[in-house]
Amino acid sequence: MGFAISLRSDHPSADSVRALWNDVQRFEDHPSMALLGYPPHVTLAIYDDETVREAEVRDALDQASKNLRPVTLTFDAICSFDGPPMVLWASPRFSAVLRDIHEAIHAAIHPASCRPHYRPGTWKPHCTLGTRVRDDRRDAALAFAREASSVFDVIFDALDCIYFPPIAPFELRKLL
Repeated sequence: MGFAISLRSDHPSADSVRALWNDVQRFEDHPSMALLGYPPHVTLAIYDDETVREAEVRDALDQASKNLRPVTLTFDAICSFDGPPMVLWASPRFSAVLRDIHEAIHAAIHPASCRPHYRPGTWKPHCTLGTRVRDDRRDAALAFAREASSVFDVIFDALDCIYFPPIAPFELRKLL
């Protein structure tokens, strides 16, 4: 079991991401995101249980959320990670606030404890749209990504930590 720290959106503006989840699920063997029961999010760090103490997570969330207001991210492309299986994701434009939140998490919890793809210098900010694109739907999914890319904003209004799998909330900081 692992756990993740994420910037998440409980705001109505996240409906644009949910609509893309519904579009992308037609390329998957089963709907990966809508069935999670977890809102649209940008994952900042992923850890394995034995690497970090819960007190460190609480401290990291406190430090990263200190004086933080809701964060508006502008997404302007749908991209992919090759996999297998291939993953489709929405790409946010550069955000100094998002970078600062990521840096605050990793200042509070040593980056070596984090899974490599989420460490400073390797992290690619993204909002996942589908994690299980079937091989036989790969070309159609890539065509969809090219055609469906548009500009939209999402307001992210919470920082949280969840255990997974399955997803179980651990700690939440609402951004006001």
